[in-house]
Amino acid sequence: MAEFKMPELNSVIVAGNLTKDPIFRETSNKTPVVNFHIAVNRRYKDSSNQWQEDVCYVGVVAWNKLADSCRDRLRKGSAVLVDGELQSRTFKTDDGKNRTIVEIKAKRIQFLNKFAKSNGYDEEESVYSEDENDNSDYEENSFDKFLTDEESDLINDKE
Repeated sequence: MAEFKMPELNSVIVAGNLTKDPIFRETSNKTPVVNFHIAVNRRYKDSSNQWQEDVCYVGVVAWNKLADSCRDRLRKGSAVLVDGELQSRTFKTDDGKNRTIVEIKAKRIQFLNKFAKSNGYDEEESVYSEDENDNSDYEENSFDKFLTDEESDLINDKE
């Protein structure tokens, strides 16, 4: 019998609003890091057919150039789309107990709020990536930009 190999996949995309201003720090070797939480809303109909809303609070961490962009552009209430991977970390609390946190390590963040340009037109913010060589700015507000070529081909074959 062939051995089953579990795929190694750790990818998450969420959209929500910041619950507080981001917390920006630098590590001892001057690496920028920012932490923030977003509220992700879900609407559904309950058993009595009434609309309900559920909120999931998600922690996000961003590093390097991405952290700098977050520091400069995000505030409490800012709308963002975060593309990244789940990571866990364990630390000791002040009373000596171990605590584990699961959060999103951001690879890309799209700032969804409009801002006024000097030319008088409202334009949407760009996507910022942790990849120092990825200088691409996305003008459209589409999830297609997050798909691999293979995923795009699969979607296009179904249309």
